[in-house]
Amino acid sequence: MRIHLLMATAALALCAGSAQAEFSLHVLHINDFHSRIEPINKFDSTCTEKDAAEDGCFGGVARVKAAIDGLRDTLRAEGQNVIVLDAGDQSQGSLMFTTYHGAAEADFMAQIGFDAMAIGNHEFDNGPEGVATFLDRVKFPIISGNIDVSQNNMLKGRVQRYTVLDVGGEKVGIVSALATDTPETASPGPTVIFRDDIDSLKSDVAELEAAGVTKIIALTHVGYKRDQEIAAAVPGLDAVVGGHSHTYLSASDPEAAGPYPTWVDGPTGKVPVVQAYAYSKYLGHLELTFDDAGVLTAAKGDTKLLDSSITPDPALEAKVAELAGPIAELKNRVVAETAEAIDGSRDTCRAVECQMGNLVAEAMLDRVAAQGAQIAIANGGGLRASIDAGPVTMGEVLTVLPFQNTLSTFTVTGATVIAALENGVSQIEEGAGRFAQVAGLKYTFDPAQPAGSRVSDVMVKDGEAWVAIDPAKEYLAVSNNYVRGGGDGYKMFVDAKDAYDFGPDLADVTAEYLAKNAPYAPFTDGRITRK
Repeated sequence: MRIHLLMATAALALCAGSAQAEFSLHVLHINDFHSRIEPINKFDSTCTEKDAAEDGCFGGVARVKAAIDGLRDTLRAEGQNVIVLDAGDQSQGSLMFTTYHGAAEADFMAQIGFDAMAIGNHEFDNGPEGVATFLDRVKFPIISGNIDVSQNNMLKGRVQRYTVLDVGGEKVGIVSALATDTPETASPGPTVIFRDDIDSLKSDVAELEAAGVTKIIALTHVGYKRDQEIAAAVPGLDAVVGGHSHTYLSASDPEAAGPYPTWVDGPTGKVPVVQAYAYSKYLGHLELTFDDAGVLTAAKGDTKLLDSSITPDPALEAKVAELAGPIAELKNRVVAETAEAIDGSRDTCRAVECQMGNLVAEAMLDRVAAQGAQIAIANGGGLRASIDAGPVTMGEVLTVLPFQNTLSTFTVTGATVIAALENGVSQIEEGAGRFAQVAGLKYTFDPAQPAGSRVSDVMVKDGEAWVAIDPAKEYLAVSNNYVRGGGDGYKMFVDAKDAYDFGPDLADVTAEYLAKNAPYAPFTDGRITRK
């Protein structure tokens, strides 16, 4: 079945018409791919030979293509209608993106055959040029309804608010919205203007309905919670296919964050909301059924785990191997120099202030200090190696920080910070990875005291001075996405205010900090005192 793409400028010329029979539409979708071109392991980092030998690899672009091709071909052979959507953030998250600046992701998307893509905030990590990279290399529409790019020369006239797909003789409208805090989480620049997402979606849906389009899907990059608010507020939506929050939904897994689909009472009927986690680990498959008046009558589906049962597409697998060659070279690239060895050993970093902990925590805080962040917390278990004196390669940095964790910013009270520090020393006898390495903080702990009452004398840096932490005051903090999500016992951060978990890779942040301060002089300065 050939799918004709009509851009927003042509949508208004559509003539109203009604279907003559029930219409079924299969929506295959991914979101938040984050440059996981190579397969990932259970930690969402690049799959190793050992992982592969144990059938512990998931996703990767070659497996995504095989899964989509197989399902799409089967459904079309049965006379079914199929579209393939991406809910944004193809960019940022691996050395593939660092090396090829988004071109590899765009080329692979074109080969897979997506029908539409929402712009994600990380498409702007390299400025408007990042979006332009995709626009230059693909023929399918890349859309976002609540951004105005008319003042940007690279994007003006190229980013449509919505698109209309001709699927089996029916018009399917795809509207879109991008998180309005993107200027704080990426680099769209002053020439990309953001509007309220719900207001823009209401306007775009109404415009499509006026043109006779009765089947309308919102392809969004705003997060699961906001998707549900959109479904509840925007009349005329038949489904929301989302991204941004990396939410795992499932119709069969009780451990999922919510059901697939999640049903929301909308102004004009119930609306199914779906998302498919991230990093190419799952493929979402939503089946929508419409009556002959274009009214949604049913929706069902699930997320499919892309594991070793799916044989990767051989052509794409070969191309990935070719692209990985320069990555190996990148790992050998010297990024900085250190005057002395940087101690990142397990014995020190999980028990006392350590040099590597100070490096990583200071690097995190330095990266977001301009946002007003005062406190950084790095879990000692996230530090996996030391670095020798002399030249520092990217491979060495990646050995220290191998998990592809991303920078997370969030707002918490001083009382929550104290609780986090208590968690950090609560299992010190066991050498647990939760031990808190810090920047912008000082604290004392006494392992002889009962867990939960070991921390004292917590101080926060205020300008050049150190002041006692105020339990009632709110502080902007930074950590990694694993800790912010409750890993290593940091459950007090799970419900933090204004949390954003999808910043740059921690290894990249650390390498850049080392380079900026080369030759780096490792240190400890007494910020953590053990009684």
